[in-house]
Amino acid sequence: MNIKNKPATFFALLILLLMAFILYWSTTKPVSVVIQAGHEGRTCGNTGAECKLYREEDWNILVADEVAKTLRSWNIDVKRMPARVRFTRAKIAVAIHFDGATTPCNSGASIGYPSEASYDFAQRWKKLYKNYFPFKWHEDNFTNNLKNYYAYRWIRADKFLLLELGEITCDKQTKWLKPRLKKIAHLVAYTIAKELGKEVPKPKL
Repeated sequence: MNIKNKPATFFALLILLLMAFILYWSTTKPVSVVIQAGHEGRTCGNTGAECKLYREEDWNILVADEVAKTLRSWNIDVKRMPARVRFTRAKIAVAIHFDGATTPCNSGASIGYPSEASYDFAQRWKKLYKNYFPFKWHEDNFTNNLKNYYAYRWIRADKFLLLELGEITCDKQTKWLKPRLKKIAHLVAYTIAKELGKEVPKPKL
């Protein structure tokens, strides 16, 4: 191909490359916090736990939105993500979930994380939430879904927690959880802010 105006072509290619770099940089620039609502947006496959009255996805979204809103009120930059994630780098990432069980009330709260780098952060959350959540707790990473959560590969965070905040298929737990969902979100936001070294008020549950 005979290109008559080589300088113009060169600069056009340079601009395209620069635009591609800016787009790549903007999508991979580290943020302080990523908050993911588990199962949000899924219409097939793993759409989350359900019972007659409640859907996990709805609760995940409610809590995740409140966590993000609270963090932003403290001037912490936050990226909210649904179930479908894209490559992102962050200091802290937290995925919000509620568990379900075939036999009601056979589950409860738990934590998953991808590496030892998140261990201390996980224990601080567990210690805080255990003061309030009066039901069953599982060991950390007690299932493969907790140990090998798909989003760990896409959200490259210094610290990443997958929080199971209770069992949505257990009437006793949902009666306790439902009126406290926003307050639980404030606890999650508080724990994240403290992990970032911010001095913020401790919420009351």
